[in-house]
Amino acid sequence: MRAYLTILKVPGALAFCGAGLLARFGSAMTGIGMVLMVSGLYGTYGLAGWLTAANAVAWAIGTAWLSHLVDRHGQRRIMLPAALVSAASLAGLVAVALFQAPVAWLFVFAIVSGFAAGSPGAMVRARWNYVLTSSRDLHTAYSLESTLDEVCFAAGPVLATWLATSVHPSAGLIGPILFGAGGAAVFYSLVATQPKVLATAAETRGHGRFIILYPGIASVIAVGFLMGALFGCIDISVVAAASAWDARRAAGIILGVMSVGSALGGLLYGSRGWSSALWKRFAIGVCFLGVTICSFIFVTEPVLLGVCGFVAGFAVAPTLVNANGLIRFLVPGSRLTEGLAWLGTSIGIGVSLGSTMTGHMIDAYGYRGGFACVVAAGLTACVVGLASVPVLRRLVGTEPPLVDEAVPAGEAPD
Repeated sequence: MRAYLTILKVPGALAFCGAGLLARFGSAMTGIGMVLMVSGLYGTYGLAGWLTAANAVAWAIGTAWLSHLVDRHGQRRIMLPAALVSAASLAGLVAVALFQAPVAWLFVFAIVSGFAAGSPGAMVRARWNYVLTSSRDLHTAYSLESTLDEVCFAAGPVLATWLATSVHPSAGLIGPILFGAGGAAVFYSLVATQPKVLATAAETRGHGRFIILYPGIASVIAVGFLMGALFGCIDISVVAAASAWDARRAAGIILGVMSVGSALGGLLYGSRGWSSALWKRFAIGVCFLGVTICSFIFVTEPVLLGVCGFVAGFAVAPTLVNANGLIRFLVPGSRLTEGLAWLGTSIGIGVSLGSTMTGHMIDAYGYRGGFACVVAAGLTACVVGLASVPVLRRLVGTEPPLVDEAVPAGEAPD
């Protein structure tokens, strides 16, 4: 744990890390909060599903655009007003739902809220890249952030569910409003650790280049998309399987156990340096995840499913740490936030498509059909990860990146 204490002692680091955690915690509650509110007040899960999908797609599009603006104009100038608009729109969504307004108004507020939400995780990682000068310290910081992501997505849905079922169906969205607005207000007020705008006039003219067109980025983004699809497949398949086994209440526990496995994996991974090259660790992590997730197809009871999920979860956070690390090497420093945000965007889109596809398979073939989708997504991610090895090895190099050599703050290799 000494490595984590070291980076948190950097001036301003603990403050922006904590504020970023608050902002992300609200994001983790939004999707399930919408489902619980709409299904409770309007009596339809179909509408709830379409609404969350619209919010997710708007978030993906908005995040790509906002992160592009952040790299050109700075975090506070772009994201503080955007985060407040997102929170206000989410409050509007709650209000129109309470008054049983026409469905069209639900979509208006859900889309605006998603579009303006942005990616707090990308903003936090960009700050770490700015305040740290050692590649090894940055590896530790990215591991910490991936672990905190898992904490958010393990505890956030539980809190949203408790609020919606114990207080009021709309209460599950009150948390995202408060956490989102409050966390953003604190986070973006911390100007000392805000990355400087690095784009020169020449770089600004080149900002029209699509981020995925940078060599190697498409491979990393594709793996992120497939991992997102895997997460979406797992979420709905675990619920379906637990229901078929007359243990529906265990679904949340099983998913939480998998998140705990990922969080532990991330903490252990970030607590030490590694002698192998970054591209190699990325490929190994994707393959470990793809192979271990195949165990799902043989599971027939909740406890065993939890054990398999815990083991597979160990690869999730480290693989995402490596993916973020690769993006740092593959995009110019002036577009780092945009590159990091695109990884989160690809995962979000993957979750939406994965859950939709798996839902149809479960309707047709039962929970076994869902587990087949889980295995297919995991193995496809494994294949794409291995296929990306030649290009990543050429671009990133064979030298281990976790050295103590200083990297200019706020910059990344071209």
